[in-house]
Amino acid sequence: MLRVNRRMLWVGSAAIPLHNITWVDAFKWRPDWRVVVARFLAALFCVALLYIGINATNGGDARVGDSSPPLLFIVLVLVVTLWGVFRSKPMLVIEMASGSRVTVTLPSMDELRQIAGWIAYAIENPTVEFTTVVRQHNTNNYGPVVNMNNGRGNTGFKL
Repeated sequence: MLRVNRRMLWVGSAAIPLHNITWVDAFKWRPDWRVVVARFLAALFCVALLYIGINATNGGDARVGDSSPPLLFIVLVLVVTLWGVFRSKPMLVIEMASGSRVTVTLPSMDELRQIAGWIAYAIENPTVEFTTVVRQHNTNNYGPVVNMNNGRGNTGFKL
């Protein structure tokens, strides 16, 4: 849940003073190609090791027509990798003066843009209050909704 109440932005149980917010934006997140290629190469390496291991247990007698299992694994790895490349996710990112960011998501870009507008309006108007439901960006150790990255001296939450 995302809530603005008495000059504080509440994202789950995390409280952010509105005057500390420096940037709010809604956009479609796309995965980094370098990470996707690295994952593909790592998966391809695992397939090669698996094939070598299977071939070694069969006595090393690979035949010319026996290339379908590794080919099937390679196609499967390629499909999973491409699925990761072409999926995009609408995100709302709220950055604080410390450089830390809170990232939440919803299926609709229009809703995220509207929430970004509400937050920007609440920064300038102290009497504004609202509550809305958002989804977490990913499961993390910091709580059900908040994903904090970067920041000067940010060591995360200490429990």
